[in-house]
Amino acid sequence: MSRIGNQELTIPTNVEFKCNDNVVTIKGPKGELTRGFDKSFEIKENEGKVTVTNNLEDKKYRALHGTTTALIKNMLIGVSEGFKKELELNGVGYRAAVKGNVVNLQVGLSHEVNLEIPKGLTVEAPSNTELVISGFDKQVVGEFAANIRKIRKPEPYKGKGIKYKDEVIVRKEGKRAGN
Repeated sequence: MSRIGNQELTIPTNVEFKCNDNVVTIKGPKGELTRGFDKSFEIKENEGKVTVTNNLEDKKYRALHGTTTALIKNMLIGVSEGFKKELELNGVGYRAAVKGNVVNLQVGLSHEVNLEIPKGLTVEAPSNTELVISGFDKQVVGEFAANIRKIRKPEPYKGKGIKYKDEVIVRKEGKRAGN
């Protein structure tokens, strides 16, 4: 039995929830998200609460029960509050800037890296070594942050690279001459 799948989700007051033929549409102050789910799940809205029930006891559908509930929960949070990822650039000469719809990164490569910002996201650079990515779709926010981090992953010897603000880099001891 799925503990996450059996949770009742509360719909915030400023959010509109619709479910037609297992296609969930959620509208809120931050935006609108639509996602289709498997027909074996029954998604019901009753008095400001959303419940997902599993009609099959197959192992695959028991595993998807919690995932379906978590996805709907993330949609509800996204359109009402939004999601945010913060990145830090560590290294001499490492800089980030936002110019219009493009993030410009200088991270020790022979060239600058320019990434186009996807629709629905806002990217801010509070300082030249920090980036704040925010949006209403958790998957898009996380994917764009991961793509930026992938350009220059943090290395364990000096800690140089692009890392999440709350990420801890386990440092290694370098080689020493002599004993």
